[in-house]
Amino acid sequence: MGFEPTGAARADLQDTTAPNAFKATLKPSGHPYMTGAWTPQHEEHTAEDMPVIGTIPTDIDGVYVRNTENPVHEPIGRYHPFDGDGMIHTISFRDGKAAYRNRFVRTKGFVAEQEAGHALWAGLAEHPSLSQRPGWGAHGGLKDSSSTDVIVHAGAILSTFYQCGEGYRLDPYTMEQLPSVDWCPPEGISAHPKVDEKTGDLLFFNYSKTAPHMHYGVVGPDNKLKHFTPVPLPGARLPHDMAFTTNYSILNDFPLFWQEDLLPKGIHAARFHPEMKSRFGILPRYGTEKDVRWFESNATYVLHFLNAWEDGDEIVMDGYFQDNPVPKTSPDAWPGHERIMTFLDQNMLEPKLHRWRFNLATGQTTEERLDDRVLEFGIINNQYAGVKYRYAYSAVSKPGWFLFTGLVKHDMDTGESWTLDFGPERYGSEPGFAPRIGATEEDDGYLITFVTDMIENRSECVIYDAQKPGDEPVARIILPGRISSGTHATWAQGETIRASQATLASQAAA
Repeated sequence: MGFEPTGAARADLQDTTAPNAFKATLKPSGHPYMTGAWTPQHEEHTAEDMPVIGTIPTDIDGVYVRNTENPVHEPIGRYHPFDGDGMIHTISFRDGKAAYRNRFVRTKGFVAEQEAGHALWAGLAEHPSLSQRPGWGAHGGLKDSSSTDVIVHAGAILSTFYQCGEGYRLDPYTMEQLPSVDWCPPEGISAHPKVDEKTGDLLFFNYSKTAPHMHYGVVGPDNKLKHFTPVPLPGARLPHDMAFTTNYSILNDFPLFWQEDLLPKGIHAARFHPEMKSRFGILPRYGTEKDVRWFESNATYVLHFLNAWEDGDEIVMDGYFQDNPVPKTSPDAWPGHERIMTFLDQNMLEPKLHRWRFNLATGQTTEERLDDRVLEFGIINNQYAGVKYRYAYSAVSKPGWFLFTGLVKHDMDTGESWTLDFGPERYGSEPGFAPRIGATEEDDGYLITFVTDMIENRSECVIYDAQKPGDEPVARIILPGRISSGTHATWAQGETIRASQATLASQAAA
């Protein structure tokens, strides 16, 4: 499980982009999120001539990017899968050919633990006093593993940590690690910044335990900070995602947050307050705290939103409304990890596809349930982010586990849906939608995902025709290593990446 470099290879530890230039101390474990489809991967690969079942389409050009959690060192105390070190996987397509790379994100925490030769930070399930050094972000005692979210902005991959971290950048094609963002505020940036592909803007937020508890900002296509403002909240909150339209950004204040009286003791216990309302803060893209308008709605917690758009006086937003934000403990969970496994089980949290309408003229909110099935981790064609869209693609979860067994495609106009199953003992990732070159329809393209096949003991990049999701895959590309399950993924158009990189290179040379 990994190796310790010796001789000339040891010098590579100074080169943070050198493949396999790291040492691991993780021991074999029966932990449910260190085994099976969650077995950590410690090998870094570069591969082009991979076996293919089917035919790689010639009419896609871009990169599919996925983030995963892979602990390198023996954990301090109980391990939570979100503690794992971030590893980015990419597969790029052009002219019917594919190239795969995976690299650890060399975060400051990763590098510090490499120098120490062991873990320095305890994880989410332990008291921060067990950490040997101060941590990052809202929690303050955790390592910023940059293992949660991943987007592509200004020609580079940006990986982020859900409890707020620094924001790490990698080249989408070479996977060379680039300088970290220089616009990151002291409180860090949360996972789920958003990219408006029409303007090149990146919209982000953060949260903390100190007033004003939230900030919001905009970064331009040149990777320079354009706007930054506080968004005061009543206290420490736990927002995880945001949404945007052409002219507005939508932030949130949910009634699930750390119990305030326990925070001075270093205890971060999330409590749900069903007597409180959910609140959504809407402000113009370049608005300030004075421009935020708060809309109330039914109490819930939302991990992820699908999309939002403007419809006359209304802003319409789709996402996944949790019917059971604080479920009872799973009876089948691994001893000592009952609450960890419960909150990783989407079938216990019961997120349902949901729609909110915020009327800017009246200040009223209306809500509508769109599907009663348990669904989450949805994606759309990113070219329709912030505007009226028609098609959504949501993940189906395995009961008891944080594993995806298939997808559901929704026609948001007609209510029709189609189900795609990955197959027995095959677990996929959040997909990316790759538009077909020259496409004129929103769903004319491909769904791309990484699937781990536990029967064949391998991972594949699987490509489906998005207009025929129930059909057999168009292509299955056998990857050189079996990847660990993880959280988020995205798709970025090759033409956009190359144009951004060329523009920034020209500006740097001027």
